[in-house]
Amino acid sequence: MIKVLIVDDSAVHRDYLSYILSSDSEIEVVGRAANGKEALDFLKSHQPDVITMDIYMPEMDGFEVTRCIMENNPLPVVVVSGVWDPMEVEKTFKAMEAGAISLLKKPAGIGSPGYEKNAEELIAIVKQAAMAKVTRIRPRRVPGSAPAVIPASQRKRGVIEVVVLGASTGGPAAIQQFLTGLPRDFPLPILIVLHISSGFTRGFVQWLNESSPLIVQVAAQGEHIRGGHVYIAPEEFQMGVNSKGIIRLTEDPPLHYMRPSVSFLFLSVLKAFGSATAGILLTGMGVDGAAELKLIRDAGGITFAQDHDSSIIHGMPGEAIRLDGADYVMPPRDIASVLVGMVSIPL
Repeated sequence: MIKVLIVDDSAVHRDYLSYILSSDSEIEVVGRAANGKEALDFLKSHQPDVITMDIYMPEMDGFEVTRCIMENNPLPVVVVSGVWDPMEVEKTFKAMEAGAISLLKKPAGIGSPGYEKNAEELIAIVKQAAMAKVTRIRPRRVPGSAPAVIPASQRKRGVIEVVVLGASTGGPAAIQQFLTGLPRDFPLPILIVLHISSGFTRGFVQWLNESSPLIVQVAAQGEHIRGGHVYIAPEEFQMGVNSKGIIRLTEDPPLHYMRPSVSFLFLSVLKAFGSATAGILLTGMGVDGAAELKLIRDAGGITFAQDHDSSIIHGMPGEAIRLDGADYVMPPRDIASVLVGMVSIPL
């Protein structure tokens, strides 16, 4: 049984979330809190498996309480936000920096067109969160470890023209760590598929633009990919490119139940660029992109998978490793360091 604490300043929302979660036989709502202070008081004597967290609350908001939880008694936190304005959604991602592992919008009301889909998504994400591995986050910044250095004899060589990346649960923070490890003059285009709840893609892009030295944008139909730019797949579209580096967005069927799909992106770019492709698979549930990372490696491309210890959920990268699809296995920042060395750009 998955024990859940609901934190939300609205009694109506607390009741509603409890109603949805309790409808699943594998979930038990063991507590409700109206703000962060009440949540911390509850945690002094209870140990839930997952916490659903609102952001804007009186006394102690979701940012502050998430940071406190992750610094002192790490637990999987899922942000459940009712914010829709793109600039406000961007603020919600700051909870990911504080340690939250996933986020989604507050479910539509009973009888609304999106109710069943939203309710299913909430239940699925809470179940995923219960399986996630969370670690203590230090309250102050400390010097990071030295970047990974691959001995010359172990380096895989080849011309790289494009970078493709896929991630799911825990992906926002992992992608941020990777991008902040790249220099401003990184010369290659980067295409990314992130499995994320509907409505958050533009906020995710705004959040990344605050910290990344590169230009991050939602991919647009017919756009020519350029070095130093990061292209995030838009919601409900498969993203690929042709041999001229032109982005193609389609409504092709989902792969591994996903649209956008990491597998679709990897296959498209592999077809267009062949061995000049660098593929990266970060934290996430499932197998999307794993077999295709192996295809990139088999074709002579360079491949990376996030290591187990730094992954929130090691499903996607773990499957790629099991298939022998990864040339290198390491944390996101180290992936950035090694990739930069391969394209001869000094850090």
